[in-house]
Amino acid sequence: MNDRAVLHVKGRILVGPEEVRDELWIIDGRISYDRPAGARDIRSVVGWALPGLVDAHCHVGLGPHGPVPQDVAEKQALTDREAGTLLIRDAGSPSDTRWIDDREDLPKIIRAGRHIARTRRYIRGYAHEIEPDDLVAYVAQEARRGDGWVKLVGDWIDRELGDLSALWPRDALDAAIAEAHRLGARVTAHCFSADSLPDLVGAGIDCVEHATGLTEELIPLFVEHGVAIVPTLVNIATFPQLAAGGEAKFPRWSAHMRRLHERRYDTVRCAYDAGIPVYVGTDAGGTLPHGLVAAEVAELVTAGIPPVEALAATTWKARTWLGRPGLEEGAPADLVVYASDPRADVRVLADPQRVVLDGRVTA
Repeated sequence: MNDRAVLHVKGRILVGPEEVRDELWIIDGRISYDRPAGARDIRSVVGWALPGLVDAHCHVGLGPHGPVPQDVAEKQALTDREAGTLLIRDAGSPSDTRWIDDREDLPKIIRAGRHIARTRRYIRGYAHEIEPDDLVAYVAQEARRGDGWVKLVGDWIDRELGDLSALWPRDALDAAIAEAHRLGARVTAHCFSADSLPDLVGAGIDCVEHATGLTEELIPLFVEHGVAIVPTLVNIATFPQLAAGGEAKFPRWSAHMRRLHERRYDTVRCAYDAGIPVYVGTDAGGTLPHGLVAAEVAELVTAGIPPVEALAATTWKARTWLGRPGLEEGAPADLVVYASDPRADVRVLADPQRVVLDGRVTA
């Protein structure tokens, strides 16, 4: 045992939605359910403990105009940590954030590399902008750079059409997603509209971000192929503002965005009811602030997802989906402690009492 103090967490340890223990011990940054023999320097934390929260759609190192300096990225990561987010799936960033891996005080990140989009069909400064013939090569590149994920832009506004439309032909998607899978990476895609979804799902996509275009006709396809969604409802809340800003130039697109916003809760509830896996993601970075994980969980509950399931979407189920441990014996001690039971009221997530990362109390 090194000179790090033993931490004793007691009260209610939510190992799972139904598995509750009375205490755990943190020894050398790892979880144990056995009291350490001979331990003297013991600190105690009391409350309701959850695995460190997961934000499965977040962008550390990204600002409104592209990459940000390291000190800004650090503040983004610290803001997420203070909110209890200790595991991030970074769903596309042009910044190299590998330096974060050497920091024990910052959340752990699973990277999807940089966005891949068509030329002039995404936010300037964010993505590799390429054409379909190059898709396989760029997917392979980002699969090797990332941590088991690749991020495509599935649809964006088509200036000639004046509305959202799919970016990639089916044959290019088939080849690119197959290549990512061959390299051991999963693929996700930004999608607002319905048009891009059949080809993406048919080509083997693993996840869809936002998924506001999901319809009753498409839900069975998602279920059949086991495709997950990350709705980012705190981001979808900005659609009316975006629509107002584009009304004069793209009235058709603006009307479409308003419709997607109006039925956002029905879309998510229908997906959940059908058995589509739903996970928590905020889309922080770019134009949205960091630290919104509690607000996103509350939005899932507003959409009609049971509170315990909304909680699981940022804790137990999310960690399993991403291949990271929760509060198991021997796991890294990443957890958040609350004053009351978050299963009874998810709004408790907005007020973490203690944040423990790699066994250290950071907040």
